[in-house]
Amino acid sequence: MVTALALSSCAQKNKQRSVPLNIPVGLKAAASANEAVAYFAEGCFWHTEIVFQSLYGVRDAVSGYAGGAVSHPDYDLVSSGTTGHAETVAVHYDPAKISFETLVKAFFASHDPTTLNRQGPDAGPQYRSIAFYSNNAEKNIIEKMIKDLGAAGTYRKKIVTQVSPMTGFYSAEDYHQEYIANHPENPYVQSVNIPDYLKFRREFKGKFKD
Repeated sequence: MVTALALSSCAQKNKQRSVPLNIPVGLKAAASANEAVAYFAEGCFWHTEIVFQSLYGVRDAVSGYAGGAVSHPDYDLVSSGTTGHAETVAVHYDPAKISFETLVKAFFASHDPTTLNRQGPDAGPQYRSIAFYSNNAEKNIIEKMIKDLGAAGTYRKKIVTQVSPMTGFYSAEDYHQEYIANHPENPYVQSVNIPDYLKFRREFKGKFKD
């Protein structure tokens, strides 16, 4: 998607504004000794960031790029759809407060895992659904959840989420971090990100920070 599509794409740069009270932001502090990191791609990373930052036990969620073959990609390169990267969020969490399994549940609850290379108005391989794993235990949890969701008939279509090893994460540009909190007036944020987030808050049976 290109930056000109103000109403329909996750690709806008605006001047910063004050942080609205209802948008969760990350805690930019040193990691605790037992902190773990999980990685998820589910379309626009602005949305993914606030979804996970709203959960109790998550310290921060960092927008970035993963799943591709190019080292140190930038937004314009990833947006071309030629690098193999997807917009991804690194979720820094305390396993004593929230489990990896709960994070995976939040992942599936906060996007449509049946649409190939697309989430809402955002289309292209950079917006595909991926649950990354860092070890076999995480892989087994993801694969079991996909199997259970399929058996339960949760979705009318087949889940197309990729289950991929984490081989490298690159943080996105500074202007993408805490984008929704800093730019609540953005038309895409107002029409897509915030409604999607509020829907997740209504439907997800998890513990939130507030």
